[in-house]
Amino acid sequence: MSRRMLLAATVVAVAALLGGCASDPLAEDYLDGGNSNYISGDGILEVPESERAEPISFTGETDTGETLSREDYEGEVLVVNFWYAACAPCRAEAPDLEAVYQKWKGDGASFVGVNIYDGADTSQAFARKFDVGYPSVLDAESGAVRLAFAGDISPNAVPTTFVLDKQGRIAARILGQLQERSILDTLIRDVMAEGS
Repeated sequence: MSRRMLLAATVVAVAALLGGCASDPLAEDYLDGGNSNYISGDGILEVPESERAEPISFTGETDTGETLSREDYEGEVLVVNFWYAACAPCRAEAPDLEAVYQKWKGDGASFVGVNIYDGADTSQAFARKFDVGYPSVLDAESGAVRLAFAGDISPNAVPTTFVLDKQGRIAARILGQLQERSILDTLIRDVMAEGS
């Protein structure tokens, strides 16, 4: 009997520990319908290949001090996610973005975050908390990356996620929180298949 109780107590302790690691009060509050202080997005826009505008061009400094540009990813599909650390939907979607990033990493699709509000320390703390493996450009001071995306298909909410084709043109936009990993995965797969 004491062996069963020890096993049960261990299972409960491990579950509580894992639950504590995975929980984020701000994200949970948002998912439960709280925090109405965010501009919500509610749509996916796909742009047919024949209707895409000129390639997006941007350069910025990452939260680790490296210079990164869109042209570094020429010939690859590039997912660009606009976010900031205190944004509840950004926190809620972070695990899904990371999972899709890990799936496509090294297979012709890359990810870049664009932090529109925070400094390097806050951005890096977010990356550690949510195990984000892709780089993030700091855009709070200059707004240069946001400006590069300004136009007909701009990031009108935070978060906003873009899928750029292999030439750097906007192929799709997810306005607001990514609702399902499969949505982004399908958008990437479709853009990867173009011209094949």
